[in-house]
Amino acid sequence: MSNILLIEPNTLLAATYTRAFAHVGHHVVHVAGGQAAVDAADRRMPDILLMELQLPAHNGVEFLHEFRSYPEWASIPVVVNTTIPPLILADIESILHADLGVVAVCYKPRTTLLDLVRLIRECTSGI
Repeated sequence: MSNILLIEPNTLLAATYTRAFAHVGHHVVHVAGGQAAVDAADRRMPDILLMELQLPAHNGVEFLHEFRSYPEWASIPVVVNTTIPPLILADIESILHADLGVVAVCYKPRTTLLDLVRLIRECTSGI
């Protein structure tokens, strides 16, 4: 199916996502933070990026600006799945969509694993 680059600092949650996406045929590369994500994308071009915005030693929005600065990654769809409350993200959600190529913003724990699997399938259906 597709190659998912998962940026998730919570290793237990990342393992759960990895198993769920692998079960439906996706290949998942998990990293915990920004620089590791750049390195992983260099090694294998992702079809989609699924990420938490709260990253260790890296601001997720700053990371997305950096990620988008690479022309070969400019069109990769991004799904944000974050623990940041919707009220806090409301001010920057339009920037995430318009400037940084975020196709969806999901909120933990409100977004279920099944919802994420469906969303990733929708975002990668043409791949």
